[in-house]
Amino acid sequence: MPLDKADDILSKNIADAILTFQGLSVHGPAIVQAAELLTDCLMGGHKLLACGNGGSSADASHIVTEIVGRFVDDRKGYPAIALSDPTGVLTAVGNDYGFDHVFARQVEAFGQRGDVLLVISTSGNSANVLRALEAADKIGISTISLLGKDGGKARGLATVEMVVDETVTARVQEAHQLLYHSLCQAVDRVLCG
Repeated sequence: MPLDKADDILSKNIADAILTFQGLSVHGPAIVQAAELLTDCLMGGHKLLACGNGGSSADASHIVTEIVGRFVDDRKGYPAIALSDPTGVLTAVGNDYGFDHVFARQVEAFGQRGDVLLVISTSGNSANVLRALEAADKIGISTISLLGKDGGKARGLATVEMVVDETVTARVQEAHQLLYHSLCQAVDRVLCG
């Protein structure tokens, strides 16, 4: 395709994104439930743990930044850890136990009852995300999942889940960002008074 047709790509992506975003309104009750979990967690002196792979890893870091820093209004920082960020831990655990354990091992190390684990997966089938959910369940940690496609093997494993019914990874990631920004905004309304 010649580069002069790139505007056609943009137009199609915008149209597809609009359709995907319109379908997200079904997640309103889940946003409320997730915001309650996360607000109770943070106001109770606990922390958010977040993880994902690839672009979802970047999204996990992004939401942690919004919690530790701020979303819109100025407020105190709250504790949150992106489990995909500590390269030393990832490489050591990956080498010694296997990549499937890189998040679960950290949930076991850092997680405590009262915390919340947020997992992000465009397929819902990432073994390391599934193991993180299992580790959180063993500890008694509430979980929130942002999933794509049909939710994969992770569907039904989290306390609160939002599945973006879309097969194109880019559309799922865009929708996940809108969902977690909505979650941050809802949480900030309470944290900022």
